[in-house]
Amino acid sequence: MKVVAFERQAQGTGASRRMRRAGKVPGIVYGGEQQPQLIELDHNALFHALKKEQFHSSVLDLTVGEQQSKVLLKAFQVHPFRKEVLHVDFMRVAADRKIAMKVPLHFKGAEESPAVKLEGAMISHVVSELEVSCLPADLPEFIEVDLSGLHKGQSLHVNDLKLPQGLSVVTHGADNPAIATVLSKGGESGSGEEGAEGGAPATPAA
Repeated sequence: MKVVAFERQAQGTGASRRMRRAGKVPGIVYGGEQQPQLIELDHNALFHALKKEQFHSSVLDLTVGEQQSKVLLKAFQVHPFRKEVLHVDFMRVAADRKIAMKVPLHFKGAEESPAVKLEGAMISHVVSELEVSCLPADLPEFIEVDLSGLHKGQSLHVNDLKLPQGLSVVTHGADNPAIATVLSKGGESGSGEEGAEGGAPATPAA
């Protein structure tokens, strides 16, 4: 995705208020070998971009005047009750340095799984995103999670995922955490002893 910004000269609370009244959002670009750069962006364009999932999990092409950079969206602030973006932070990335980024999970195949279709169970999504480590060029917009092979009493774990080449999941010390688990209609995981232990890992669907 492309982001167009302009260099910002004025600083301070008063300058930021005037900028927002003019339909602009103050921001900053930092990281890499360059100094932090103050920028301003069109509010409406940024507001609509923030609604797109890929804007939060993709490497962005940022243009500031004649300068172009590869960046990640790192933080943004919104007004507590108005539909107004107050500030945005971008971080520069280098093509040869790995980055850590949270990537959304896209689940598919739940209705076709034996657990749901034949065994009267339901599948609960334990997490909706995963933190990954990779080079910027290998960062995916999302990770697809196939639930079609799950049976009652099973869970799907990080090690069951088919990850794109060059991608690794950052688990912060957790041992093969669960991504999704099969629940009975009463809300309990699995059945019998397997359910009490959180379910058996699933074999990834072919």
